[in-house]
Amino acid sequence: MSAAQHAIRTVGIAGLGLMGAASAQRLALAGFGLRGYDVDPGRCAQFAGADQPGRAAVQSLAELAAQCDAIVLAVFDTDQVEQALFGPSGLVHAAQAAGRAPALVCISTCDPDRIAAVARRCAAAGLAFVESPISGTSATLAKGEAVGLVAGRDQDLARAAPVLDALCPRRYGLGAPGNAARAKLAVNLVLGLNRAAMAEGLQFAQRLGLDPQEFLSVLIGSAAYSRVMEVKGPAMAQRRFDPPQSRVDQSLKDFRLILAQADAHAQPLPFAQVYVRLLEDCMQAGEGKFDNAAIIEAIARLRG
Repeated sequence: MSAAQHAIRTVGIAGLGLMGAASAQRLALAGFGLRGYDVDPGRCAQFAGADQPGRAAVQSLAELAAQCDAIVLAVFDTDQVEQALFGPSGLVHAAQAAGRAPALVCISTCDPDRIAAVARRCAAAGLAFVESPISGTSATLAKGEAVGLVAGRDQDLARAAPVLDALCPRRYGLGAPGNAARAKLAVNLVLGLNRAAMAEGLQFAQRLGLDPQEFLSVLIGSAAYSRVMEVKGPAMAQRRFDPPQSRVDQSLKDFRLILAQADAHAQPLPFAQVYVRLLEDCMQAGEGKFDNAAIIEAIARLRG
């Protein structure tokens, strides 16, 4: 293809939840025309509102494939990625039927082995595929402060570079497809446990009679500092979990993937197992759609 044929002017977004909506903000700032699809009509309406020029919601994945030069997949999990790409009305079949070859960028956190297989299937279909899970919340992504973890063939990375530049100016290349997902799961393991440690410390301080918001300032200034204190600490100290930046159910999905990978590689993760039990407690309490800072509520519910 010529450089003109490779140019990316219109980007589609499949999945208009927290990360999809944040991606739209970044891509709009970069000057791309946007098309969005989601099974939730309310999300589509919000995406293409009157105050959002240059955007249009479409009725199907096939319309994304027919209208877009690149497509960002921002769906919930690996099952949804595979369905969006290879299902009966999926993007790959629709692109081939329309005689188009949009670059595909997957920002969902996925099973590493399955996403590597997805990349191979896309390559066989003649489509560029890059996995680029995001390290950061939807809020940090929208502000351009999130970190991209990218993997793919060199030619696919070059093809998708304008989209990757818009989403995450700071990113790390990790080689072959599957490696970005592995790195994302390891990052999320450390991040989640940092979040749980902060929640436990804040709850402990409150039980000792300290004001949690005042104590958060102490934590941030102490040797225990981590950036998660600034991102999630206020929500925990104020018990404010809606609207979310990243949800409990998403964290639980990721940690179940982490434990499955750990089991496959014979690596026990004792802290991760505790964290999953706390997330499951949040789910049982009806907090699945809350920000994952709600982990502090699971700790508060524990009784000696």
